[in-house]
Amino acid sequence: MVFFVPHVQAQKITLADVVAKGTFRPKTVEGLRSMKDGLHYTTLEKGGTEIVKYSYKTGKKVATVLSVADLKIDSLKQITDYEFSSDESRVLLMTDKHKIYRRSFTAQYYVYNFTTKEVTPLSTKGRQQLATFSPNGERVAFVRDNNLFVKSLRFGTERKITFDGERNHIINGAPDWVYEEEFEFNKAFAWSPDSKKLAFMKFNEEAVPTYSFPMYKGEDPTLMKNRLYPSNYTYKYPVAGEPNSTVTVHVYDIKSRTTLDVDLGEETDQYIPRIRWIPNGNELAVFRENRLQNKLDILFANPFTGDTRKVYTEENKRYIETDFLDNLKFLPDNKHFVITSEQDGYNHLYLYDFSGIKVKRLTDGDYDVTKFYGYDPDRKLFYYQAAAESPLRREVYAVSLDKKKKYKLSKKEGTNDAAFSNGFKYYINYFTNVSTPMYVTLHDYRGKLIRVLEDNAALKQKLADYQIPQKEFFSFKNSEGVELNGWMIKPLNFDPNKKYPVVMTQYSGPNSQEVLDKFSVDWYSFLAQDGYVVACVDPRGTGARGEDFRKCTYMELGKLESDDQVDAAKYLGSLPYTDKNNIAIWGWSYGGFMSALSLEKGAGIFKAAIAVAPVTNWRYYDSIYTERYMRTPKQNPSGYDDNSPLNHTAEIKGKLLLVHGSADDNVHLQNSMEFAEAMVQAGVQFQMMIYNNRNHSIYGGNTRMHLYTMFTDFLNNNLKK
Repeated sequence: MVFFVPHVQAQKITLADVVAKGTFRPKTVEGLRSMKDGLHYTTLEKGGTEIVKYSYKTGKKVATVLSVADLKIDSLKQITDYEFSSDESRVLLMTDKHKIYRRSFTAQYYVYNFTTKEVTPLSTKGRQQLATFSPNGERVAFVRDNNLFVKSLRFGTERKITFDGERNHIINGAPDWVYEEEFEFNKAFAWSPDSKKLAFMKFNEEAVPTYSFPMYKGEDPTLMKNRLYPSNYTYKYPVAGEPNSTVTVHVYDIKSRTTLDVDLGEETDQYIPRIRWIPNGNELAVFRENRLQNKLDILFANPFTGDTRKVYTEENKRYIETDFLDNLKFLPDNKHFVITSEQDGYNHLYLYDFSGIKVKRLTDGDYDVTKFYGYDPDRKLFYYQAAAESPLRREVYAVSLDKKKKYKLSKKEGTNDAAFSNGFKYYINYFTNVSTPMYVTLHDYRGKLIRVLEDNAALKQKLADYQIPQKEFFSFKNSEGVELNGWMIKPLNFDPNKKYPVVMTQYSGPNSQEVLDKFSVDWYSFLAQDGYVVACVDPRGTGARGEDFRKCTYMELGKLESDDQVDAAKYLGSLPYTDKNNIAIWGWSYGGFMSALSLEKGAGIFKAAIAVAPVTNWRYYDSIYTERYMRTPKQNPSGYDDNSPLNHTAEIKGKLLLVHGSADDNVHLQNSMEFAEAMVQAGVQFQMMIYNNRNHSIYGGNTRMHLYTMFTDFLNNNLKK
């Protein structure tokens, strides 16, 4: 596969280029919103200071919808995000965003009225979360301090509709930490289509155990508050087997100002991962899932009585993937819905009616549908993304309701994704492969190219001035005869007669994928330039290869994945141009868990490993993620302990660098501290670095440069000396 050919005086990549400066980061089209007419879209441009309107038909700019400079508001210098009201007469502007966890944040919101040209703060009584227009555009709902509020834009009044919100006890309208992280959402309320009701979820965290960690002065002196002792951050975090929040669903009536409870059944140790109104607004759909996450009911709730009826049940002998939640879409006929399901061994689209009867399977084949975009009722077409041609790639397709017509809309081989207009008349295609930076194009519904929106020509020109080692794909069979996919980057000026040290990177978590046909110039390019063979292998348990491949790690996280990484190291070490005595493996989070476990199980195979923020025993990790794949510790003790890095430290023969952030709210520092203690008692020497006040991503200030400099020095010291 051809990459960029360096000329004689080509520059070399620096560590700062790939870690701090973003020298090779492709541009894309961001902040895109399809407008109500389906003929135009808007984007956020000029560093968040302008909202610009474009024509889908021509791809050309039509107007600047809003400029921050024209508003002349001192506290509004930059727009972080925005949302139009349904009639587009108003727009909500978000600014001053302060992150809480991965998806949650507080912000300041402003409402701009295009008719009166007035801009007003949504509220002056404190920062807000999740501000959302009602469908008629007359009100905005938002969360503050764990309570729900409704702002009337006509009268300027702010009404508090819940009163029991309390930190680490009750949350209204927003998920708790574990729901946000593992069910992948941050808004737990929804307006009814007629704007008369507001459905919301209430999280009672009282029984959930707390976790605490100290916060030091570090980069932010305000954390010390002029005291000599560190502050202590405490929040609710249910580890595997411990109590979760009790979640209830309620419907608030705007006119009567009353709230009713939705009947969720007698079981309380369960999950409510989504609520969603059906299109006509007559009923509220509630997703109810058991704690083992292998049975999920779709309930329809009467918003006037709270009574519910079960419409559909999805069951699986292992577990239900979370992509089921957002791929389920109700059709505008208010009679049918579409799901993605693995009921035939691969993830495919199925059409059901509101009585729960399967109408038909919409897609077929030995491949996975990876995303469902939606249904166009005018053309009777279903749009979706799939890994139909290769698990390494993604294509965009349309299939007709009668299945007689199927269109492949994406034309280029690589990784494709799409954003459709309202009405599905147009779409924007996002394409990349290993030799092509992000390439963004505008198309009509038949796939016809209208305009190139971003070709990253400037980046391509820049790349021509650098020495960029190429990435190539390979596959091999593990010791059990299972074929695994990988990519490899060989050193510049590669000499097949030399022996090069090897750095293996991986993540390896359930349904993840690192071996994909997409562009990147990153730390791995830098290492290859410096004389390393860099390789990545997706083990069993990863995505886009059918349910059995994806779920074979059930109840034994780490076992097969680490076996495969050890086999991958043996395969790489057998190549004529690699040095089998100088192989390292590294990873972050699940990948850190895998690095530590592979170093233990591959004693003598790996000379070194880097484990960043690793889970070292799944007993320490959160309930939703862990139990989905492992059940509870009580039900599956051997699954938790047999492949825990804590229990195999005496087998470590190579060098280990252990890294963690002291304020990691996701994979707690406890994992690394217990691992370090086990190694100390086993007499294993290792290196360890704790980053002050840093979360799971370990960034901020000069942190990333320090981190990757340390990684590079560790590899050089252990694989090259």
